[in-house]
Amino acid sequence: MTFYTPVPVPAHLPSKLTISLWDFSWYVRTGSGEPFEDLDRAFAEAVERGYNTIRICAMPFLLFGSGLDTSAISLDRLGGGYAQRVRWYDVTSPTTFDGRDQLVALFEAAKRHDVYVILSSWEYQQSSSFSTDRSWFDALMAVDPGDRAERLADAMADLVDFLAERDLDDRIAFTELHNEVQWTHLTEGLWSDGVTMDDVIVALEPRLERGLLRFHERHPARPCTVNYSRVPFGAMRGIPNSIDVLVTHPYIYGVLDEVTEAFNLRGAVADFDKAAADAAGLLLPDAPEPTDWTVPPGSEWKLEATIVGKPEIYMHDWIDIEAFDRYLYERYGNHHIEMVRILSTWIDVAADHAAARGIPCVFGEGWVGYTPRESNFEEGPIGAEFCRLAVSESRRIDAWGTIVCSNAAPHHTMWSDVALQQQCNALFVSP
Repeated sequence: MTFYTPVPVPAHLPSKLTISLWDFSWYVRTGSGEPFEDLDRAFAEAVERGYNTIRICAMPFLLFGSGLDTSAISLDRLGGGYAQRVRWYDVTSPTTFDGRDQLVALFEAAKRHDVYVILSSWEYQQSSSFSTDRSWFDALMAVDPGDRAERLADAMADLVDFLAERDLDDRIAFTELHNEVQWTHLTEGLWSDGVTMDDVIVALEPRLERGLLRFHERHPARPCTVNYSRVPFGAMRGIPNSIDVLVTHPYIYGVLDEVTEAFNLRGAVADFDKAAADAAGLLLPDAPEPTDWTVPPGSEWKLEATIVGKPEIYMHDWIDIEAFDRYLYERYGNHHIEMVRILSTWIDVAADHAAARGIPCVFGEGWVGYTPRESNFEEGPIGAEFCRLAVSESRRIDAWGTIVCSNAAPHHTMWSDVALQQQCNALFVSP
C-alpha cells in the first residue's frame, strides 16, 4: 500500500458532529407544505434538537458535471401512488427550482444557524428517479462505469469552488464522493455469477481511489472520502487508501432481515411471496398482485434509477402498518442479543480500522434499518433504546460524528420526538 498522509480535520469544525440525515429530501421535498419548504425553520428545529451538522446529497453531478440546464429542475413523486408509503419516497407536492440557487440557499441558511454540512451524492442510487424527465438519469448512465468516481470528484471539486466564491465553504465538514458505494451504479460491470459483495467492494477500490486522488489534486486541504453501507468487515482491505474520514452505516437489520427473507423482498417482484404475506396478515385487503403494481407508462426508467427493490416497494406500499409493527415486536426477542452484539462488533471494527489509518470515524446512517414510512418501530420503546445504545457506543469509541437514527430528520415522524434527539445528542457530546 502506498503511504498516504490523511488530510487533518479543519480546526474550525466542531470536535463532535451531531448529524441529521437530510439526504436528497432537502431539495426533493421543497414543494408546498413539504418539510423543507422553509429551510430556516428546518435548521432552527435541527439546532433545537441538538444537531450541528446535516448530511446531504448535494446533486454535484447534476449541477456541475452533467452539462444540463439546472435553472428549472422539476421534481415529483415516482408516479401515481407508487412508493408513496415508502420512507424517503413519500413526496406529496411537486417542486421546481434553480439547482445552484437552492444549494446557495441551503448553505446561507446553514451559516445563519451555525450548522455544518457533509457533502455527498445519492445520484448513482436514486436522486434522479424524482425528476420529471430522464435527462439527469441518462447523463449519469452515459458516463463509463470506470470513470464515474472521477467525474463525481470533478463535480464535487467544482461545487466546492462555487461555494468558496460565495464565502460559504467554511460550512463544509467534509466531502463524500458518493453514498454507500457498494450499492450503486458505480459497481456496474463488476458483478457476475459467483461474485460476492466483498468481491465487489475490493474490485471497486481502484475506481474510487482514482476519484479520491482527483479531488485531492483539486482541493488538497479538504477531507474527502466515500462511505459504505453497514460495516464491510469482510472487505476492509477494499476501502481506498486515500480516504480522510472512515464513514460507515451500521444498519443492523436483525429482525428486519427475517422479514426480508420470509417474503423475498430483495428478489424479483414475480418471486414476492404474497400468499405468505397474506397468511401473516401483513397486507391490506385490497393489495393488488405484485406484478401489477408499478409506475405509470412512460416512467419505467425510474425503476432503474432507484436501487430500492420492487418487492420492497410493493410491500411497504400495501402493508397493514399496525400488523407490520406487531410482527416485528413479536419476533424481536429472537434477535435482540445478536443485534446488540453485531452493533458493538461493527462499531469496534470501524473504530479499529480508523485508528489504524489515523483518521476520524463517523457513522452517517444506521441502527435498525429500512422500515415502511408509517412504521414507528424505531421511534417506539425498543427502537428508541437501540438509538441510545448506538449513540453510547459511538461515544465509547470516540467517534467524530454520529446520528440519533437515520429516521431523525424533518421528513420522518421521529422528528417529532424532540426529547429523544436532545437526549442522544447531549449524550454524544458530553465529556
